[in-house]
Amino acid sequence: MPEGFFVYILTNKKHGTLYIGMTNNIGRRIYEHQNGLIEGFTKKYNLKKLIYYEHYETHDEAFTRERRLKDWNRDWKIKLIETNNPEWKDISTELY
Repeated sequence: MPEGFFVYILTNKKHGTLYIGMTNNIGRRIYEHQNGLIEGFTKKYNLKKLIYYEHYETHDEAFTRERRLKDWNRDWKIKLIETNNPEWKDISTELY
């Protein structure tokens, strides 16, 4: 994976609960989510499927995008996901 920062979306199933996060090491972060190493929302709702991510060069760009996506309504988020991943497949294998 390239260096930089990533904004990502996790879910538990198609049209399930969504989580939007940001990291500078997406491989490590997704591993942590998938193995229940992070306490909180993602562990509580079993959000382990990476269904979308974007890459940014700077922390500020990624942080701004994360905040904007979190402010979007659910329909917009679903449209973004389905435009890029209509099957809602777990794309975490692309990271390894």
